[in-house]
Amino acid sequence: MKVLVIGGGAREHALCRSLSLDPDVTALYCAPGNAGIADVAELRDVDPLDGAAVAGLAAALGAGLVVVGPEAPLVAGVADAVRAAGIPVFGPSGEAAQLEGSKAFAKDVMAAAGVPTARSYVCTTPQEIDDALDAFGAPYVVKDDGLAAGKGVVVTEDRDAAREHALACDRVVIEEYLDGPEVSLFAITDGVTVLPLQPAQDFKRALDGDQGPNTGGMGAYSPLPWADPKLVGEVLETVLQPTVDELRHRGTPFSGLLYAGLAITSRGVRVIEFNARFGDPETQVVLARLRTPLASVLLNAANGTLDAEPPLNWREDAAVTVVVASHNYPGTPRTGDPIEGLDEVAAQDAPEAYVLHAGTRREGDAVLSAGGRVLSVTATGSDLAQARERAYKAVARIRLDGSQHRTDIAAKAAEGR
Repeated sequence: MKVLVIGGGAREHALCRSLSLDPDVTALYCAPGNAGIADVAELRDVDPLDGAAVAGLAAALGAGLVVVGPEAPLVAGVADAVRAAGIPVFGPSGEAAQLEGSKAFAKDVMAAAGVPTARSYVCTTPQEIDDALDAFGAPYVVKDDGLAAGKGVVVTEDRDAAREHALACDRVVIEEYLDGPEVSLFAITDGVTVLPLQPAQDFKRALDGDQGPNTGGMGAYSPLPWADPKLVGEVLETVLQPTVDELRHRGTPFSGLLYAGLAITSRGVRVIEFNARFGDPETQVVLARLRTPLASVLLNAANGTLDAEPPLNWREDAAVTVVVASHNYPGTPRTGDPIEGLDEVAAQDAPEAYVLHAGTRREGDAVLSAGGRVLSVTATGSDLAQARERAYKAVARIRLDGSQHRTDIAAKAAEGR
């Protein structure tokens, strides 16, 4: 089959890498892609938010499957346009993608489905904001209702900072703080059948020790040796299946990738948020461990035949990814800097370690930084300690002026803490 992937980040590079290794994929395209994706897929130029343009490109290429990576095109209804053209697409409708596009909508769905989550208030006025902050107290959790590229959430002990963030949002969700470690669990669904993947943990803060501002994610690892072996089954039963069932009952079936951000609290599992697509950087480690060829799974989800998919096959290996970010990220990043050392990683560390491109572009023979998160350096190993060692060995070969990365990704888990 011919597959078209929409997007141009490290998540899309991870998807393209897996699809390129699938013997059923006869041609692979990515639009718009990036400098690294060009090594495994043919790049095409398209506006990812223009549904008609994406559908037209897919038709021109003869694509048998379109995979929409980022959240913004999904919320904009790009998957609807592709479906309307009669082309199978992996990704929810614009209406169903409101599960990520509006945190208030997600809270309403969870309440109707009986899904455990944090108590919250939806606020639109300064008085409502003040009342909600007073009701919950510190630490304050303030979330922009709409899409914010992973930077719309503030968790702080500082009431003034929480209030300032809330006032800057048109509509804001203020909720109780959830204690305990966080887990990301992806599930592929066709709107009826739900197929959970392996859990991962990501690192949202910019600096070591979970310090600094929130980011889109600075690294991730899988599996989670400290997690209850029953966790995936429990989340499927109490979170994923009820949410998919509720959306179907509303007449807005969710087909695609349902991502549950979870807190393992002292009172049990609670949903922090839902996303409507593969998460970045967790996708990098989850797909590194998936042995089952990816294309047929995504196509079955797109065609409503996921119940025919046999159980997924997973590698025993562990995987770690470390994000290399630009100078000043997550503020306004510096771009246009040359990236060196990529060939050294390919020559000396592959296949156990490899580089997935996030914000890069090619200029002649040079690869330049083109975004805040520039690379996801991913490695596998027999356990987290070995995967972590290999990932950081590869990171050390990369030279990007002013770049930054966390040095503690998966460190506690690798040490059994």
